[in-house]
Amino acid sequence: MTKIVKIKKGLDIKLKGKSRKDIGDIAVKSGDLYAMKPIDFAGVIPKLLVKEEESVKKGTPLFYSKSNPEIVFCSPVSGSVKAVVRGDKRLLLEVVVEADGAQESVDVENIGDAMKKEEFKNLLLKYGFWPAIRQRPFNIIASPEDSPKAIFISGFDSAPLAPDFEYVFKNRIELIQKAIDSIALLTDGKVYLSLHNKHNGENSIFKTLKNVEINYFEGPHPSGNIGTQIHHLDPINIGETAWFISLFDLLNIGRLLEEKKLSYDKVITLSGAEFNDPKYYNASSGVSLSSIEQFENAQSVRTISGNVLSGRQISDKGFLGFYDYSFTAIPEGDYYEFMGWIMPGFKKFSVSRTFFSWLMPKREYNLDTNMHGELRNFVVTGQYEKVFPWDIMPQQLIKAMIVRDYDMMQNLGILEVAEEDFALCEVICTSKNELQDIVRNSITDYIKEMV
Repeated sequence: MTKIVKIKKGLDIKLKGKSRKDIGDIAVKSGDLYAMKPIDFAGVIPKLLVKEEESVKKGTPLFYSKSNPEIVFCSPVSGSVKAVVRGDKRLLLEVVVEADGAQESVDVENIGDAMKKEEFKNLLLKYGFWPAIRQRPFNIIASPEDSPKAIFISGFDSAPLAPDFEYVFKNRIELIQKAIDSIALLTDGKVYLSLHNKHNGENSIFKTLKNVEINYFEGPHPSGNIGTQIHHLDPINIGETAWFISLFDLLNIGRLLEEKKLSYDKVITLSGAEFNDPKYYNASSGVSLSSIEQFENAQSVRTISGNVLSGRQISDKGFLGFYDYSFTAIPEGDYYEFMGWIMPGFKKFSVSRTFFSWLMPKREYNLDTNMHGELRNFVVTGQYEKVFPWDIMPQQLIKAMIVRDYDMMQNLGILEVAEEDFALCEVICTSKNELQDIVRNSITDYIKEMV
């Protein structure tokens, strides 16, 4: 039964630098660099399968998960391994592939039109598509041995400067339908598709999709977050798992099933006021930002793989994350402002009515990374609840995470949340705490101690 879920708590941060609706192409050229980054996959201990200067094809496994060797992570392009980048304690950070421009792919086995569950599952595992399927609790790659209560797909993104999915996926619905029909084999429950009622409604291109239950969400961010949608449609109880997958990955799975060829491509966006020409691009997964944009002074720009709330900081030559579909560039907040918090101004953003800018709710801001304060004692303010639209007490849950009270964390809802769900709380945090790091580290420790 279709639901309309109205989200009242949340916050839309209007930023300058929205991508204009024009799609360019980033062709894979000889010498271009692409990367697969193990740090994108929470909970995965990678085991390397290649060495530097080794030749690879598109779809060649680069590394696998030590805890589940069936889950492999494949090269998005053909070429040779340029570098294996390691960090502290030899932690594997990146496997960089230098493209040869040929885009030669591994051989794709014969794919029948009517696949069974195990056949489809093995197909996703073999060609590196399984990591696209993640689960709640814990926001980690789903285990192929599990059976989820339901599978969730978000048909919109409510984050600042997010791409318009209606524009990105127009004329591609048939391929997405092909993937959904097969994805439905992986669960005995429902496949949920969530749309934004205000922008999509009855005219959405996704309205024609079958084999899914379509529900509508209204309200500000985080209405587009998969965690918000799971919480309001079919909350997770102890012992249950729910899986989710993005439309971008469904499209590539649909291409594999329909066209019998490998594709790791995405329509990505450049967004943010620091880009010269923010727009859409066709690109391969793991593309380098240096293939698209050059900055005159990279020191004054914060470049991000993903959105400004939950993306990961990268260099101006960094790579797109596996789950990301945008590069964002905003000013670096490397300055100090005398008495900045009490100086009046119409161009300053504030969730409260500290500045007169609240009189202009439609104003777009060119916000930087300045925190406008330092880390302070963690105090109860009641601010988190204003932007956290769940039936969970976020402040109390964070306090339980800080002291590592695992039983209290479970009682307060750690099985439902992920770090991105606290991104807005982090923005408005009076104490300037890195809440997303606290949540991810707590989930990691919870798994070690309780699972």
